[in-house]
Amino acid sequence: MRLTPGPACDIDLADIDLFDLDLYTSGDPHPVWDVMRAKAPLHHQVLPDGREFWSVTRYEDVCRVLGDHREFTSERGTVVTHLGTDDVAAGKLLTSTDPPRHTEVRRPLGSKLTVRTVKSWEDSIRRSIVRFLEPALDGDTFDLAERALLLPAIVTGPLLGIPEKDWEELVELTAMVTAPSDPHFQQGSEAATLAISHHELVTYVTEWVKRHRATGGEDDSLLSHLMSVRPEGAPLTDEEIALDGYSILLGANVTTPHTVSGAVHALIERPDQFEKAQADPTLIPNLAEEALRWTSPACNFMRYAVDDVQIGGGTIPARGAVVAWIGSANRDASRFTDPHTFDITRSNAKRHVAFGFGPHFCIGAPLARLTLRVFFEELLQRFGSIELAGEPQHLRSYFIAGMTHLPVVAQKRKTP
Repeated sequence: MRLTPGPACDIDLADIDLFDLDLYTSGDPHPVWDVMRAKAPLHHQVLPDGREFWSVTRYEDVCRVLGDHREFTSERGTVVTHLGTDDVAAGKLLTSTDPPRHTEVRRPLGSKLTVRTVKSWEDSIRRSIVRFLEPALDGDTFDLAERALLLPAIVTGPLLGIPEKDWEELVELTAMVTAPSDPHFQQGSEAATLAISHHELVTYVTEWVKRHRATGGEDDSLLSHLMSVRPEGAPLTDEEIALDGYSILLGANVTTPHTVSGAVHALIERPDQFEKAQADPTLIPNLAEEALRWTSPACNFMRYAVDDVQIGGGTIPARGAVVAWIGSANRDASRFTDPHTFDITRSNAKRHVAFGFGPHFCIGAPLARLTLRVFFEELLQRFGSIELAGEPQHLRSYFIAGMTHLPVVAQKRKTP
């Protein structure tokens, strides 16, 4: 998906297909979302196979849909790749469960991922990022987007309790889940790719739990902690542990790599912003927030209306699927001045909804923020300039905004 919109053009929303993969792979959805926010804040589309959905694109409407589980439930599915098929894991998978059970499962997990807790991991994360960046120091072409897919595993693998030998396979499987139509990850049809990846990931966590129980070992890993969660006083079933472990693996591998590649691309296009951050390292935390707003890697989430709901000047009928476009909300001019400008000094960049909003706000946000801050600190400290060494290739997905290739050449920063 292009993150810097092209020239303004006439757009007829009657001709727009929001499930057209070309719109995100080689097209430009931002002008479409601009028109939708202005002219059709509640947009209805019927797909050729008869499936239908409503879209909200304004910041306040996106927050309402994601924030109010009484009006918009997660328990029939939350990702657009499953539109039309109710989630069989509803009430078991954390992301497909509404409060109060969602809160009871999430709270003890969140206690392991607070800002204070993840701060203690900073030195380990920094060492991992330094190792990740080392190959770029030789001045040869470095495919940042391709390599960045492994970055979350390098950082969070040890925290999750996942051995290094499994990182590459798990990253491949999570990419298959989030972009089942991308030729880099597709195995057969989109449906087959989803089925294979879902089965393999759930099986992996199931076997991990069995081995862990068999050895009787206890550790401080997040997956181990999941085994001790007891909502309403009862332990999670093995199926729930497997499904929630699967969800944690997905979350860990989605946001960070695409924010890294998208933000570095933005800095390459805007060397003044690169120089500004390098000259004033206190701007780096805000650079990370603007990077999240700008890239919005999870560009939408889906909910279902519980009853008829008035929103965006129209009505979503009971049981209607509604897609909340995060990528649009984060470019809403009513919330962000000059939203299509990448500005690392933006005063309210942290108001973005790249981590979602409401009960399902990303549980790993503190870890992702820390990882991004450390990444940009090390990048700016080591490199004096970064240039493109080829054309970026964008992920073929209407769910995840990201890149599969971003070849760059970096020059070492000269020490004074």
